[in-house]
Amino acid sequence: MEDDFLKEAQDDVQTVAFIRSYLPQDVKERFTDDDLFYFIDLLADYYVESGLLDAEPDADGCIELDTEAIAAAIAERAKKEKYGDFSPEDLIWVVQGELEYGEQDA
Repeated sequence: MEDDFLKEAQDDVQTVAFIRSYLPQDVKERFTDDDLFYFIDLLADYYVESGLLDAEPDADGCIELDTEAIAAAIAERAKKEKYGDFSPEDLIWVVQGELEYGEQDA
C-alpha cells in the first residue's frame, strides 16, 4: 500500500511538471505548484463524481469531454471551498494539460 501511495505521489509530481510546461507563460504565472496539485485532485474527483470514468467509449475508443464545462466546474468548486477565485478560461489550460499528460501515459 505504501508503494502505491508513493507511485501516486510521484505521478502527481510528474503531472504538475507536465502541466506547468504545457501552460502558456501568462497563465503559468497565475498558478503555483500547490494550485496545480489542488486542481489535479479536483479533476480526479470530477471524473469520478461526473461518471466520466464509467462512460462508454465511442467506436474509436474515445469519450467525449467538454473541457470548458470541466474547467468551469473546477473554478466553481475552488471558489466554494474558498481556495480561490480562478478563471475558467485559465483553468481550461490546466484541464487540457492534465488530459495531454494522461494521453502520453496511456
